[in-house]
Amino acid sequence: MKRVLTVLLLMMFCLSFVVANGSQEVAVSDEITIVVMPKLVGIPYFNASETGAIQAGKDLGINVIYTGPTTPDAAEQVRMLEDLISKGVDAICVAPNDAAAMTPVLMKAKKAGIAVLDWDTPADASVVDLSIHQIDDREYGEHIWDLLVQEMGDTGDYAIVTGGLSAANLNTWIDAGLAYAKKQYPGLNLVTGKVPTDEKQQVAYQKTLDLIKAYPNLKGVVGVSTPAPLGAAQAVQEKGMKDSIAVVGTSLPTDSGPYLADESLRVGTLWDPAKLGYLTVVMAYNFLNGEKPQDGQEIANVGKISVWADGRTVIMGPPADFTKENYASFSF
Repeated sequence: MKRVLTVLLLMMFCLSFVVANGSQEVAVSDEITIVVMPKLVGIPYFNASETGAIQAGKDLGINVIYTGPTTPDAAEQVRMLEDLISKGVDAICVAPNDAAAMTPVLMKAKKAGIAVLDWDTPADASVVDLSIHQIDDREYGEHIWDLLVQEMGDTGDYAIVTGGLSAANLNTWIDAGLAYAKKQYPGLNLVTGKVPTDEKQQVAYQKTLDLIKAYPNLKGVVGVSTPAPLGAAQAVQEKGMKDSIAVVGTSLPTDSGPYLADESLRVGTLWDPAKLGYLTVVMAYNFLNGEKPQDGQEIANVGKISVWADGRTVIMGPPADFTKENYASFSF
């Protein structure tokens, strides 16, 4: 009897130890668990988003899992989401590398009773409960092209260096900018199609060197995705062509500093990605609690949001522009 009692006590102790210390397995926790999946982990933009998402989890007292592939691989995102669905998480917020590739697995999540959101990059609108946008996409695309013209003038050759050809958010901004330029800046000449760089600065650097060689009259480069403007600026800086080739694009002020300082990157434009990560978690949490987003709603640590008439598209707010004069005043 004493041996049985000892075994029972030992089992109770082990169980209490596991509960107290948690586990890497999502299913162990009774807390609300929200998954935030970027296109990839390990680049500054998504590192900053992670900081905001994790902080929101702490502030709300919930479990936030921030995880994603190490390369912008849609198939790997699907595999990881399949695994997370099987663990019974409460919400999945994904920035898809390929929206169409995500649809079946996101439909599976919804059938399992999991809330589905996209953030940073839109997924298939038919399968998401909420869509968290950092910006009004059309206005942002037009703004990028205005910056290009501000720096290179409204005539001449230019190129577009982007992250990946299947990234919906990047394509939306580029398409909006091209449509705007066709009407507003007919003197601009796009020398070639979008140049993909696999979200890598080194690739953007090499591709820009190739563009400079192939198009000797190149006057401007638009970098879309945070590593792309840095690689383009690095190439222009190396070639000593910062006065003849204007680089603008979507970059973080802290990473852009060395290129903004000498104007090899003329202007960077973005938003605070930490706020975007924070907002995504808050919106998912509110949705799980039956709260719909409201136009003009004030979100702590983020500010006022806009909500489209569909009731599920949330816009965080306007971007900031970074130049050699102001970049040092930003902390992200």
